[in-house]
Amino acid sequence: MTRRALTLLALVLALVAGCEARIRDEPVERDGRALIPIAMDYGFEEDGSIEISIQHPVHLFTVENAPEIDKTKLGFFITASKADTALEADIAKGGCLLDDLDHTLVLFTFADMAEHLNEEGDEYKFSYTIAPGKQGEYSLYYTNCVPNTAVSFNLEVELYNPMPGGGGKDYLSAGEKPLPTLYLIAFFVYAAVGAFWALTLYNSKNSQPGSVQQIHLLMGVLVFFKCLTVLCQSGMYHLIRMKGDPEGWNIAFYIFYSIRGLLLFTVVVLIGTGWSFLKPFLNDREKQVLMIVIPLQVFANIAVVILDENGPALNGWLEWRDLFHLLDIICCCAILFPIVWSIKHLREAAMTDGKKIRNMNKLILFRQFYVMVVAYIYFTRIIVFLLKSTAAYNLTWLSNFAEEGATLAFYCVTGWMFRPIVDNPYLHLNEDELELEDIEAIVEEGVEGKGA
Repeated sequence: MTRRALTLLALVLALVAGCEARIRDEPVERDGRALIPIAMDYGFEEDGSIEISIQHPVHLFTVENAPEIDKTKLGFFITASKADTALEADIAKGGCLLDDLDHTLVLFTFADMAEHLNEEGDEYKFSYTIAPGKQGEYSLYYTNCVPNTAVSFNLEVELYNPMPGGGGKDYLSAGEKPLPTLYLIAFFVYAAVGAFWALTLYNSKNSQPGSVQQIHLLMGVLVFFKCLTVLCQSGMYHLIRMKGDPEGWNIAFYIFYSIRGLLLFTVVVLIGTGWSFLKPFLNDREKQVLMIVIPLQVFANIAVVILDENGPALNGWLEWRDLFHLLDIICCCAILFPIVWSIKHLREAAMTDGKKIRNMNKLILFRQFYVMVVAYIYFTRIIVFLLKSTAAYNLTWLSNFAEEGATLAFYCVTGWMFRPIVDNPYLHLNEDELELEDIEAIVEEGVEGKGA
């Protein structure tokens, strides 16, 4: 990425504040939707609380000559996060969610709000505490059961659990409580991996000149930005726990996260094309992959930041979130093509030129790398998502642990496979180790089977 692009990314991210906050303002402007999500999937422990402050007056809009709006049909409720499908089904049937006692717990309606304003008459405050035995993951919604009406209001929402010993408010969801420590440990682990990698490059450069390639330096830079990313995540979640707002750590996180993401895709594509190992250049087709994937990743990263800042109350928020998740998966799949092309090229070379043993060895290497990249993408984009969706409300941190564990394993195995030593067994074989017939059998059975 150019310096100008990085500067633009930093400026856009610097405009974002309050992302990931547990104390947030949610403005709704002339919105006629029957259901508006306000806060999604928060894990409440026993005595966890919701505090809502809504400014008065609330503006209601309807068509001309319509009857007076029944304010008991507009209000806020919470529901178990897994009940989202049932809510949509109730709306499709024409029912009012405020009357659905099986799936919703009504907090207050606009009629309640009008009767319990503060002394100045410009604000309504509501507080709800999770009763014993009712802890779990809940979502907060606004619903409008009056046809042909719209509403404008501004509210502030606080979601928190009690600190151990009743010492204050813990704004982290029940499933997020281990995350500050988890990411701090991850920082030290990645820092140790980065230091070991730097030492390996230094020793290899002195003892085996020519073994350190440019790709090895880029891999070290990737680990460096991964360190900064998890450090910012640790600081961000710690401040959210204490104050309900990341206070700028989210800006640093998104900057380093975006750079790390771009570097990861770039490194995978460059390794997959054999750059620095098989050839010192990229062909036009491989350049096109980078020119498509990298801008898409920049766009997706910036869009996700802006989407998070606006919050789930934004019209179409859920649909856009799913779309960007799909875009990320598409980018991940796109980086597989250069690896497939390299495998095809090596297979053809192993069959035609006089260096069959060496090309066979490189073919095995890139086939293993391809399988590893596929496994990494599948695990981090699908398995981790399913784990987070199905885990108990207080164990959702396991998805973060699994993702970091998979990422660490991917980095370490890739570094080991492509480590900068002249006698790397992945890059050289003695011609006595394999008979020609064995090589051709492996190529025919393994590679063609993989292509099928």
